[in-house]
Amino acid sequence: MNKKPIVLTVLATALFAACGSNSTSVQEANEDLTCFVDPKIGTGGHGHVFYGANVPYGFVQLGPSSIPQLWDWVSGYHVSDSTVIGFPHTHLSGTGIGDLHDINVMPVTGEVTYARGDESSYDTGLWSYSDRSKEVVTPGYYKTHLLRYDIDVELTATKRVGFHKYTFPADEKPAIVFDMVNGGCWDAPTEAFIQVVNDSTVSGYRYSTGWSSDQRVFFTAVFSKKFENVEFIADNATKSGKEAKGKKLFARVNFAAGQEEPIYLKVALSPTSEANAQLNMQTELSGWNFEKTIADAKEAWNNELNKVKVYTNDEASKRIFYTSLYHTMFAPSVFCDVNGDYYGADHNMHKGEGFVNYTTFSLWDTYRAAQPLMTLLHPEKMSDIINTMIHIYQQQGKLPVWHLMGCETDCMVGNPGVPVVADAILKGIKGFDMEEAYKALKESSMLPERGMEHRIKYGFIPADLMKEAIAYDMEYAIADWCVAQAALKLNKQDDYKYFLERSKSYKNYFDPTTGFMRGKMLNGSIRTPFDPCASTHRDDDYCEGNAWQYTWLVPHDVEGLVGCFGSKEAFVNKLDSLFIVDSHMGDSSSPDISGLIGQYAHGNEPGHHTTYFYTLVGQPWKTAERVNEILHTMYTDKPDGLSGNEDVGQMSAWYVLSSMGFYQVEPAGGKFVFGYPLFDKVEINVPEGKFTIEKENKGKENKYIQHVILNGQDYKKAWIDYADIMKGGNLKFVMGDQPVAWF
Repeated sequence: MNKKPIVLTVLATALFAACGSNSTSVQEANEDLTCFVDPKIGTGGHGHVFYGANVPYGFVQLGPSSIPQLWDWVSGYHVSDSTVIGFPHTHLSGTGIGDLHDINVMPVTGEVTYARGDESSYDTGLWSYSDRSKEVVTPGYYKTHLLRYDIDVELTATKRVGFHKYTFPADEKPAIVFDMVNGGCWDAPTEAFIQVVNDSTVSGYRYSTGWSSDQRVFFTAVFSKKFENVEFIADNATKSGKEAKGKKLFARVNFAAGQEEPIYLKVALSPTSEANAQLNMQTELSGWNFEKTIADAKEAWNNELNKVKVYTNDEASKRIFYTSLYHTMFAPSVFCDVNGDYYGADHNMHKGEGFVNYTTFSLWDTYRAAQPLMTLLHPEKMSDIINTMIHIYQQQGKLPVWHLMGCETDCMVGNPGVPVVADAILKGIKGFDMEEAYKALKESSMLPERGMEHRIKYGFIPADLMKEAIAYDMEYAIADWCVAQAALKLNKQDDYKYFLERSKSYKNYFDPTTGFMRGKMLNGSIRTPFDPCASTHRDDDYCEGNAWQYTWLVPHDVEGLVGCFGSKEAFVNKLDSLFIVDSHMGDSSSPDISGLIGQYAHGNEPGHHTTYFYTLVGQPWKTAERVNEILHTMYTDKPDGLSGNEDVGQMSAWYVLSSMGFYQVEPAGGKFVFGYPLFDKVEINVPEGKFTIEKENKGKENKYIQHVILNGQDYKKAWIDYADIMKGGNLKFVMGDQPVAWF
């Protein structure tokens, strides 16, 4: 084969130019902030982030998938492995379960075997090694070189269309294979179909089951050159003709030899039909200008990234910040066609109903920080998010728990969709039916399923009636508080009293003799033997945690939790212990429990609010110390720079909010509790202008807030309200080296 150097286009080369430092100087409104995004952060360790080409909140997430079907490859990519089995158009980012990888495309030359390549048979299948030394990724663009075939690969995308550029060896006959078999980890095809539309177009669909039980993805694919023919391999047999259907389906699109120019391929996706996939392509990407599409993707990312500008001389922190912000905008992802048609939670196709439908709701993770961050930075999208959730409720009878590709996975514990909808009501988000939203909250909170039947009957979930009882009940209690607050705002007094009382069910588990949440049985006895450090994955009273971590899962009622301990002093002493006790948990603990400081686990979501409790009980300097420590030790600008799964933006959202100096502790309502401001200055675009956060008395030794000034006036609260941020203004943190309670 001819071996030729990879030459980047002038535009692509410009994408990777070094960013200029802005430190604390005045920035241009249109600054190229993609320069500070390093997509490789989180591709190592257990970060599980997507690595490829996409645009903010896009349906298409186009990138490589590797051979291993293991936990650290659920996004399709891990920095430790360079195999490639293709470039599918859908991916997950940061999850603990794998799925999707739909409409997998692989450029090849010569004879190949249409089978799954695995560790025991590297000589079969379509796979190739990727030359990692020539791999380049920036927001909206991916490039690599396939060593087996000597093919250069470049990818970019719009929201619904993946755009491929393949440069083949001049002396080989090019081919591009549509692999409808290989999905991601748990995913398996149930039916696939491909047809030849004309001499440069194919279309079809892939149905599959996995984490999402009934996935349906339709596509239309157009090539820049006419192909010679299409070979079908359906269910391990060669099939002639212009179309093929099968559970295991491959289609090899062959081109004439001597292709000196690259072959371009556009693949448009639709959740509803091949015809709508074609409409999506005509609307979003009618031409063939690859460089312009890269530039448009970059512009789309810059439009979103520029909603927050941070000023600092610490380049590593700036890279972490903008990469984190980038990671928060992979999902929720658009799940409708350009005309609004979508695949509903009732497994029916729906015509456009006046809103943009979304999917990929990792709500047990994202209700804590990623969704509150979205209300700050992307309020214009919130009505569509809430309308999507309301329609899911109308179609499946409850708000989403963990919704993926139109299917309810019921993954994780509690009612995590409730805080998101309640938060929108309390923050006054417009553009949805508030009464219907409240109805969704209430009815979702009264369904006798997933342990709720025990809470309705007994007032709590007895630990001898179901596993993970404490985790389910405490998450339900959080959701109940959110319903109560929404009821109060809408003047539904009886509901307010009922759900507020039910939100205190966590008290059933508190054991004053040990100071921990312990499993309580139906007869009133408590779990024995008891080890607060012990954790048995999905087979104890907790969920991805232990008693040390779950004792603090009361973000909605700090005063009530303090009351359980008997005094603030006892509460603080126990909270201090959380960060200094031995980190052991035993061999059966969940790998999700990571990023440990003592028994505090930053690598998993239930504890993300815990450090801010210190501020709420009058010791804000301890919040500052711990937040500062987490920002600098649990996040780096290396591939293993995340302390746990990215979890669809939550891990990164914690960094974004906390580095700006605050965090929404209560799950709904918009009280952003102060912690530690990392940057010299932050500017947030809000509907009425800018909200600026400044730090006075900079310096590493000055890590404590001395007092707070809001719009020129001394400010005596421990938090700032959402409404005050959204109307613009100036927040100044005056820092010092001495612990102080300024409020």
